[in-house]
Amino acid sequence: MNLMMLLEMASSAFPERVAFTDSSSGTSLTYEQLFNAAGRRAASLRGSGASRMAMLDVTSVATPLALFSSAWAGLPYVPLNYRLTDPEIEALLARVTPAYLVTDAERHARLERLADVAASARHHFLDDTLHPEEHPGEWSMDPEEVAVLLFTSGTTGQPKAAVLRHKHLVSYILGSVEFAGASEEEAALVSVPPYHVAGIAAILSSVYSGRRVVQLPSFSAEAWLDVARRERITSAFLVPTMLARIVEALEGERDAGIPSLASISYGGGRMPQSVVERAMELFPNTDFTNAYGLTETSSTITVLGPEEHRAAASSSDTATRRRLGSAGVPLPGVEIQIRDDSGRVLGPNERGEIYVRGEQVSGEYEGRGRVTDAEGWFPTRDAGSMDEAGYLFLEGRADDVIVRGGENLSPGEIEDVLLEHPAVRDVAVVGIPDEQWGEGVAAAIVVKPGHSVTTPELQEWVKARMRSSRVPQEIVYVEELPYNETGKLLRRVVREWLGAGSGA
Repeated sequence: MNLMMLLEMASSAFPERVAFTDSSSGTSLTYEQLFNAAGRRAASLRGSGASRMAMLDVTSVATPLALFSSAWAGLPYVPLNYRLTDPEIEALLARVTPAYLVTDAERHARLERLADVAASARHHFLDDTLHPEEHPGEWSMDPEEVAVLLFTSGTTGQPKAAVLRHKHLVSYILGSVEFAGASEEEAALVSVPPYHVAGIAAILSSVYSGRRVVQLPSFSAEAWLDVARRERITSAFLVPTMLARIVEALEGERDAGIPSLASISYGGGRMPQSVVERAMELFPNTDFTNAYGLTETSSTITVLGPEEHRAAASSSDTATRRRLGSAGVPLPGVEIQIRDDSGRVLGPNERGEIYVRGEQVSGEYEGRGRVTDAEGWFPTRDAGSMDEAGYLFLEGRADDVIVRGGENLSPGEIEDVLLEHPAVRDVAVVGIPDEQWGEGVAAAIVVKPGHSVTTPELQEWVKARMRSSRVPQEIVYVEELPYNETGKLLRRVVREWLGAGSGA
């Protein structure tokens, strides 16, 4: 197994079909051009003396080129977060040297001086004349070789480098994507950062299916809508905050006005049910899919498909309708358990930590080895539950659960209720120290423009819909909530705000 075999199959099947288009520059590569260009860069990589291929840049046609050329050369691909500071970036680079680095022109001037870093500006990397004409021969088919090293976006401590081997990524693609399943007219809009596992999965799944990818280097709701309409996009992947911003940008509209858009997949965090419901109204002819996964699982492990979305949205049954807020059911070949703190497997509707097992699951970190148990189960550190039919419900991180007087409270459930209030645009619920109960409930609220609301009103809103123990005892009002670049809420920052007793 090797990622290059996916590109080789696509290049052989439809060589003249456009594979990737950068919406900001208009640059495009066909599948044949991508294959040949990957071979030339692979020769450069092998001649550089590097042991890793690092990418530090916004998404462009250089992104898939770097991924496949590193696979051909037999070097792990290491995409880095371009939003980090220079000292943070240099610290990460020091962990992957000797490295061949592709970056933007401005950073190239600063980073080329680093020891054991062969830096190339993006425009140089894309220039065919600067790379050998001959291909470097065959690529390795050893499934155990490392394909990708992804630094996790942890909010505390040193980032961990998750190890994804070729067998994990190829297993995920072969188990979830139909080869050549896309028509020539189909186009996927990719707006997630290239250092997110969803960005890598989007490249691989689109290549294997033969779909054209249109890249949006910098996301805004307005830019996304413009590109989707102009390029007649047929499918897209979004993190929850992106979809929420698109819904907001379409406020007052009855329809998004993108008739070509056949499907939207979303994932990367909890999706408020109210946002999904409104999105389905704005995109009435679009299939929605919720895809839950992690870096350590090579992307998606559970899916709530289009039919499940429609059935839940139209149902009058409370349990069925609730599934619209679920992450769906496991993919074939993936097993999931919910366990308590002692490791006991829990039953339906019991909350605990999510464990996952399957061929695509890595559960491995560089320098730390595998963290799976003896039977291959990976502890995700995500909290959740499964209903009687096997639908998975996410409850945030396991350590985000609020323990009030010995009762475990889910921040997500309280957030969903607050988001139903017509004046609430966004909300984060966290636990704060409480002398009487151990932990208390607190919330940071973003109010919709043109609306106003009082703390007693919101407290009464929650009390009328949930048990009184869920009512926030403290509420602060902020302009924006803190999210990281992949759309995950930084609850640590919210706790700091509330601990200080003030907003942003």
